Amino acid sequence: MNPEPLARFHEWLDEARAAGAPEPEAMALATVDAIGAPAVRMVLLKQADEDGFVFYTNLRSPKAQALRVHGRAELCFHWRPPGRQVRVHGVVEPVTEDEADRYFQSRPYLSRIGAWASEQSQPGGGSLELSRRVARFCLMHPVGQVPRPPHWSGFRLVPEWIEFWQERPHRLHDRVRYHRAPSGVWAGGNLFP
Repeated sequence: MNPEPLARFHEWLDEARAAGAPEPEAMALATVDAIGAPAVRMVLLKQADEDGFVFYTNLRSPKAQALRVHGRAELCFHWRPPGRQVRVHGVVEPVTEDEADRYFQSRPYLSRIGAWASEQSQPGGGSLELSRRVARFCLMHPVGQVPRPPHWSGFRLVPEWIEFWQERPHRLHDRVRYHRAPSGVWAGGNLFP
């Protein structure tokens, strides 16, 4: 058992890529809103390091509101092939303005325009209205530098525990969960499937 769960996570992510898993960076993000109602949706992992797992979103979205209210969430990666799952549970904090700016400028031009054009999760007039909004923001921000919208940034999930699940025949799967002590040291143990 690898005593460093982040290293194990990166090994598994690389192996999922090599096995041809579609969108290996896709992860389910589970949150709870102000009245305790759960919600889950897919987001994309943009960074995973000792500080945590980073993703970006519209700050006006229900997910961002839920993250601000409770400050806790869980992520779940599922890769088939090769038949593996990783769950990451912990507290959530905003990324810095500099981190958000750097990542935003690394995105393709139309993805940056889309962050301006989309009123994420709000009622809209369909693809025609979105196309009009995209055209309007393209005129406002010709190809080149597109500033990051004030309503767009990222969050970092700082893991308290990380669980690895490996599919085995007859549902006799391997499960290992690592907990991080306040000192930052990880300790892992097996769980029944």
